[in-house]
Amino acid sequence: MLGTITNTCTIIVGSVIGAVIKNGIRPEWQKVLFSAMGLASLALGFNAVCHNMPRSQYPVLFILSLSIGGLIGTMLDLDGRFRRAVDKISKNKDQQYPLAQGLSTGVLLYCIGTLSIVGPINSALLGDNTYLFTNATLDLVTSAVLAATYGIGMVLAAPILFCWQGSIWLLARLCGDIIPPALLCELQIVGGILIVASGLAILNIKDCKTLNLLPGLAVPVVYFLILSLLS
Repeated sequence: MLGTITNTCTIIVGSVIGAVIKNGIRPEWQKVLFSAMGLASLALGFNAVCHNMPRSQYPVLFILSLSIGGLIGTMLDLDGRFRRAVDKISKNKDQQYPLAQGLSTGVLLYCIGTLSIVGPINSALLGDNTYLFTNATLDLVTSAVLAATYGIGMVLAAPILFCWQGSIWLLARLCGDIIPPALLCELQIVGGILIVASGLAILNIKDCKTLNLLPGLAVPVVYFLILSLLS
């Protein structure tokens, strides 16, 4: 768990640094940082999809995942519930860059990716924290930029990352090496698309209500569980 704890702490530190320097950043500079995060989200998302799509053994699964997950998320109104919950704790509800959008983007960037998914598995099975330490370095910079735009509230993404990576770490410890690489591949494809959707929202191109699509990450897991039961 050392790698996960380190990663969580870097997000906290980065968020504090970003929030501190925010007051010294001109509005036009904040707008540039805002655009930069949108473009970075698109780049990271497309990279994850392009890297994993050729390796996918189930090329239609990501479509089903997004469709089924989107329907479930919309029926549960995950995006709306999340925004209302964040508005209750946000001091400035009418800010130009809403905290809810920042948190949803941050959570996706921090949690969905090769380093954040494979890292806890390597840590649990091999005692190797290299991936997590690398991810921590990246998240330090990302969290600082996000907090410089959205404010100190971005620190709330830290416990979410801890629970995410901690759950993967615990699952790997309990299940050993039975987690199929094919499942990780599918998760990263769906996750990459969600990051792209988040980038589109940041750039005000299209609000895909990314959180409503989040249940799509559970569809590949359920699919592989069914396959294992049938085999």
